[in-house]
Formats: sequence, C-alpha cells, structure tokens
Amino acid sequence: MEKINEILARQLPHFRSISPKSSVSDALCRMSTQNTDYLIVMDEKEQFLGLITEQDVARKALFMNRSLDDTNVREIMSTKLPFADAGDTVEQCMNVMKKHHVKHLPVFQHFKFMGIVSTDDILDEAITRRVAIFD
Repeated sequence: MEKINEILARQLPHFRSISPKSSVSDALCRMSTQNTDYLIVMDEKEQFLGLITEQDVARKALFMNRSLDDTNVREIMSTKLPFADAGDTVEQCMNVMKKHHVKHLPVFQHFKFMGIVSTDDILDEAITRRVAIFD
C-alpha cells in the first residue's frame, strides 16, 4: 500500500494555514474561500501549532455562544492530535484516524511538519487503487 509521503507529494505545495491570533470569523471566511473544512494553525516561524476545524468552531464557539469576531483561533484550536510519520502507510494512518476518531492527521518527518492527510485523501487513494485494495 502507498506511503503517506506519496499522497502529500501530490497535494498543493502550500498549506491552508492561519495565525493563532486570527479571529474565528476570519478562519471561517478563509475555510469558505479555500473550500476546506480545516486550517493549519502556524506561528510566525511557520511552526505547526495545531488545527482549527469546522467542528471546533461548532463545538467550542457556536455551541458555547462565543462571539466569532472576538474569539481567537488559539482559544478553540485542537492541539492534542495524533500524528503520522511520512513513511507510514495509508492503512496505518486509517487505523490511527479510526482509533482516535479524527478526520485530519498531521504528518511529520524527523520532527518537521510535512502536511495534513484527511479522510478525503484516504478515500481518494482507495478509489484510485480500488482494484488493489478491494479485490
């Protein structure tokens, strides 16, 4: 089965990122314009800090009646995330995602952030390779 670094190599070279100081409202606007359900939270030095997802916004801001303009990304982002190594297989990542009930998995190689693999990426891989996986 394919390695995660091969999937990352096919993705766009830039990250869908946002500053932890940005408002949640700005994060939602960026997610909408970039047609994505998550953003990577990175500091000024381009270091990975966590993720903010539509689910974070719903559960940690909207449900708690917090103002989206007055709440910073840092306040509701997810930081304690499982992760994958760039050399892991797609199957290994699927198992981690299932075990931890997550849809987005940060990928690192030698402690360097490489990108995010999502359930959509895994599904695309399965469809592309359906003969090898399902037969």
